[in-house]
Amino acid sequence: MGNRRRVLVVEDELTIAESVAARLRAEGFEVDLAHDGPAGVDAAERTRPDLVVLDVMLPGFDGLEVCRRVQARRPVPVLMLTARDDETDLLVGLGVGADDYMTKPFSPRELVARVHALLRRVERAAQTEPDQAMTVVGDLEVDPVQRRVRRAGVAAHLTPIEFDLLAYLAARPRAVQPRERLLAEIWGWGDAAGTRTVDSHIKALRRKLGADLIRTVHGVGYALEVAG
Repeated sequence: MGNRRRVLVVEDELTIAESVAARLRAEGFEVDLAHDGPAGVDAAERTRPDLVVLDVMLPGFDGLEVCRRVQARRPVPVLMLTARDDETDLLVGLGVGADDYMTKPFSPRELVARVHALLRRVERAAQTEPDQAMTVVGDLEVDPVQRRVRRAGVAAHLTPIEFDLLAYLAARPRAVQPRERLLAEIWGWGDAAGTRTVDSHIKALRRKLGADLIRTVHGVGYALEVAG
């Protein structure tokens, strides 16, 4: 195939890098490798990948800085890998433009599923109808065409996956959405083992838009609150 999707893997642990690359190549992707921060930025500029799989802990400078520099030059979906299951690190990663994350050790099957889901999301965004209506819930405005969000007139910068998650909840105000459903609809991943991903993205949305916007229904999932 002459139009295969290209993935850049930036990972300093060679065994993991080669394993991920082999699995992605088996799925039909073109794969490039880099093993430190500066090389990752250079490779992203040179190869212009469709998606980046990016380790947080890298020599030179870390994955967060790689993500900042790559996103500043050209928006691209980023799946971050971290050995530290620490909420602060994950939120920082999402805040600098990562779209999703996985904690090591991870399942290669799940990584491939996440890559496919991120690429499908980019395709869906490109196919948004120009006359698709804006969603307004209380003081929240969600514009699906420009993919912009405002609350009380103030714009919020969301990552693509944060936008999709908020838009899904905003289209169903007050309705409780189970974590498993959100994982399937937004990430395209049908295994409940990834529900921590949902929780982390909800935390990021609350941090950017206000803690009162999304209600936790313990043991079930989340609902968008409507003022008044």
